[in-house]
Amino acid sequence: MSDPPIKIAVNGAAGRMGRQITALTLQDEELQLAAALEFVNHPDLGNDAGLVCGHGPCGVTIESVLEHRVDVVIDFSTPEGVESIVGTCEDRRIPLVLATTGLSKDQRSVVDTAAQSIPIVMAPNMSLAVNLVMKLVADAASVLSHNTAGVDVEIIERHHRFKEDAPSGTALQFGKIVAENMGQTQHVHGREGRPGLRPQNQIGYHALRTGDNVGEHTIVFGMMGETIDLTVRGHTRDSYAYGALQAARFLYGRGAGMYSMTDVLGFDS
Repeated sequence: MSDPPIKIAVNGAAGRMGRQITALTLQDEELQLAAALEFVNHPDLGNDAGLVCGHGPCGVTIESVLEHRVDVVIDFSTPEGVESIVGTCEDRRIPLVLATTGLSKDQRSVVDTAAQSIPIVMAPNMSLAVNLVMKLVADAASVLSHNTAGVDVEIIERHHRFKEDAPSGTALQFGKIVAENMGQTQHVHGREGRPGLRPQNQIGYHALRTGDNVGEHTIVFGMMGETIDLTVRGHTRDSYAYGALQAARFLYGRGAGMYSMTDVLGFDS
């Protein structure tokens, strides 16, 4: 006898990523879409989530309050939406996959507190390829930290015109990984005028917003006489959605704590 499907709630179900996750959940026999959530007064409230995502009617109505029993919540909403769903998950002991970026320090503190009582996977990017490149960046930064001639690190990211935060949470995570391995203390966002000689302890970030680009990151390690570019490109949002669903499977039945996509993908196992 097969196991019952994992009941999934999608917070931000009418957004670009929410629609993709909803559609893929409806296509997966091991998963069941149990709830679809959006903010109060959203124009899609009351509509069938399957129709909203382009899959066809599924019988799950988009609501503003989680009324149903679910096994895991996947959040691709807004920083404000995160605060609400984290409280709901904490109160009802529901595991949470959190992919929303741009959280304030206070909002991140709320998430960290919740992880003491529920399991949470929190990652700025759910893509397998992105998380693999993060591992490669860490390895490269660790080796290059011993380069006596110095290494200049620049991070270039491209996203669609509708993205509201810049740089992306993924770009900032790449910068954090580099700094942890190489020791940079300055994080500069773009340059203009005459900034002068480039300091060695600096990481530069450059955010491009063009068309419908779903996500592209290049980490540049510039040295005297040679350069290493590590680039990862998303072609569709499926990569992020599949990663989020894999994280949901990982959390099902897991104990409280803060987990990363490294845990989900088993890179360190």
